Amino acid sequence: MAEHLDVLIVGAGLSGVGAAWRLSRDHPERSYAVLEARGGLGGTWDLFRYPGIRSDSDMFTMSYPFKPWRNDRSLADGEAIMTYIREIAEDGGALPRIRFNTKALSAAWSSETQRWTVETTNGTYVGKFLYACSGYYNYDQGYQPEFPGREDYAGAFVHPQFWPSDLDTRGKRIVVIGSGATAVTLVPTLARTAEHVTMLQRSPTYLTILPGRDKMAAALMRRLPAGAAHKIVRARNVAMQQGFYQLARRRPERVKALLRKFAVGRLGDEAYVDKHFKPSYQPWDQRLCVIPDGDLFEAIRGGKASVVTDTIERFVARGIKISSGEVIPADIVVSATGLSLLPLGGIALTVDGKPIRPRDLVAYRSMMLSGVPNLAFCIGYTNASWTLRADLSHRYVMRLLTHMDRNGYAVATPEPDPPGPRRPLLDFSSGYVQRALPYFMQQGVRDPWTVKQNYIYDLFRSPRADIRRGMTFTRKRARVGAAA
Repeated sequence: MAEHLDVLIVGAGLSGVGAAWRLSRDHPERSYAVLEARGGLGGTWDLFRYPGIRSDSDMFTMSYPFKPWRNDRSLADGEAIMTYIREIAEDGGALPRIRFNTKALSAAWSSETQRWTVETTNGTYVGKFLYACSGYYNYDQGYQPEFPGREDYAGAFVHPQFWPSDLDTRGKRIVVIGSGATAVTLVPTLARTAEHVTMLQRSPTYLTILPGRDKMAAALMRRLPAGAAHKIVRARNVAMQQGFYQLARRRPERVKALLRKFAVGRLGDEAYVDKHFKPSYQPWDQRLCVIPDGDLFEAIRGGKASVVTDTIERFVARGIKISSGEVIPADIVVSATGLSLLPLGGIALTVDGKPIRPRDLVAYRSMMLSGVPNLAFCIGYTNASWTLRADLSHRYVMRLLTHMDRNGYAVATPEPDPPGPRRPLLDFSSGYVQRALPYFMQQGVRDPWTVKQNYIYDLFRSPRADIRRGMTFTRKRARVGAAA
């Protein structure tokens, strides 16, 4: 027997519990459930268990405005973030409404019943509105290129997305393949106990240093209520993030010089920096990686870690042979080669029996799909904390539901074929983004069909956006079938 509800939220990670909190406060009369594929909440922060996992955005912007971050640790570890997510779920009353081990497989919209029917691994759910808060990571598999000779390698080979709980790295020679956020987190963490850690990268990534603890936040927390301190630090950090991003896009050479200065100041070797920390692309063509307190540079300077910039020729029994002919010895190889992206958590969509492919559709206000009724999705910013946009999306969905209630509408459908050319949804040149673009929805060139990477712009625009623009509303049918 299907369970009938007003709203179905997919995903019990940071996005999903935030959506549930907003829904319970703004629409307490609505019934809802959170469909979570895993056995616990937390989403990404429950999935990734590799050593040293932490945020790569500051927690004052990554946390929600309704739940102040009360720790002066700005770049928090995974355990602290999991505790924060649990507290939101408890405070908002979402825990009893989470259906664990319930992976959403397909969602079928019926214009006759004005309902979504969602088939899961644990039964059928029927809802009036579907909100996909599952992010865009493929939890079932990461990106893993084929390495020649891998079958000859005699050591341990692991991917960070599936870190073995019993892997002993103490006293081992470790090679971490990659140069992104995961790699720069793993290297200094593993270097504390390993014999040596080598970061093997095909090309460099831009790195920036941020303090792990926020002294200003600590001082404000001693003098002000948590909410007031949080607002001040959050506003400062948003302004700094957006200001730095705009500077990077408009004055890239200045930013490149600044980042180089940071690296040279920590490593003291200009030639080393220019060889291993000088990317060929412009700042923010790909996401900048944050290193708290310069820990990666400190591990390199202390001799516990090193960087090799080269391509892999093949794996050999005792390590990795690179194109220069050198063999890097390795007892353990960590393949931090990236993530696989998946739109809408991989849910197969149909509308009145017609299969819907996200790549054929255009994003409406960064959160709905052209021609698809009563469905919203949640994605974050590429140049700022994910949660900044997530909460704007939550609040907009709540406004939309309120507008529908006040006017007796049952269905809200963005225009099916918005005018004008189309562009990729995400504007990053990173490999993991480029590999996924053929499967993702697109964006247009004018509002409300654009996906801007500007929180300050969205912060002022979203609460004032015309709910009716580009949207078709339908009233409740006289006979709807089974009631929720």
